[in-house]
Amino acid sequence: MGKIAFVFPGQGSQYVGMGKDLVAKFSYTKKFFDEANASLGFDLSKLCFEGPEDELKKTENTQPAILTVSAMCLEALRSFGKIAVEAVAGHSLGEYTALYAAGSLSFRDAVKLVNLRGKFMQNAVPLGEGTMAAILGLDRNIVNDICIKASSKGTVEAANINSPGQIVISGKVAGVAEASGLCKEAGAKRVIELQVSAPFHSSLMKPAADSLAEELNKITIKDASIPVVSNVTADYVTSAGTIKELLIRQMTSPVLWEDSIMKMSNDGFDTFIEVGPGKVLTGLIKKINPKLKIYNVADAATLGDFLGSWHPGQPAEAAR
Repeated sequence: MGKIAFVFPGQGSQYVGMGKDLVAKFSYTKKFFDEANASLGFDLSKLCFEGPEDELKKTENTQPAILTVSAMCLEALRSFGKIAVEAVAGHSLGEYTALYAAGSLSFRDAVKLVNLRGKFMQNAVPLGEGTMAAILGLDRNIVNDICIKASSKGTVEAANINSPGQIVISGKVAGVAEASGLCKEAGAKRVIELQVSAPFHSSLMKPAADSLAEELNKITIKDASIPVVSNVTADYVTSAGTIKELLIRQMTSPVLWEDSIMKMSNDGFDTFIEVGPGKVLTGLIKKINPKLKIYNVADAATLGDFLGSWHPGQPAEAAR
């Protein structure tokens, strides 16, 4: 029998209304919003339930919102019984939820950290100077070579290796524009400029990484109880010291998501449960390896669907 992993989504999975049905159906999940509100100093639940969308999309709000709703999904899922999870992973921001799930970060520390992380990322590069673009249909080596060539116009680097043929580049506006044009010439199926406010996961995030390092020194990071697959190395980590180092490096390093899933797949993981809003990772994992079994727990309805397929005959109403 194969092994099971939880995976947690990153920025871009947010939507107005997320978490509302979880609180309505599983009242014990409200404690996460209560703790987040106290830690952040504003009403995160109201922002998640009612918006406005423009506020929810702000990086400093999006990150704690997705982490909180993902933690609520995890709590609801765990309340139905233990699932023998042998590793966890998260995409960018989702790595913080993975570390919470593995017992390395407390929820209070994690939600405050990602709020600050969002502010640091936003402030690292003046608004309008950096951007990102998704490159579809090109090999990563070709994209890397193009980024090196285009850097003469301005910093541009591969930021997310998401799945075969889906790579996100990040950097200065002129550099990303040059690389985008060269990628089209090289045969990319599509080049999509992303509506982001900063060049995430590029060397331009060095000021944000330095600020994050200072905040990480103020909190307790524990050894993970189960292996966490790092975005930076696409390998397992459990040591608190290494986790801290990799969280700092993650700010300026590409997210090796395809490599992370392939690593786990090659090591016998055949079942992945995406825990948190949206289905972005479910789609990426299908592209990486269509043979893997993938489930999605994003809200009360998908939790019910999961329980129906995972534990046949067990009703979703069985929660405490």
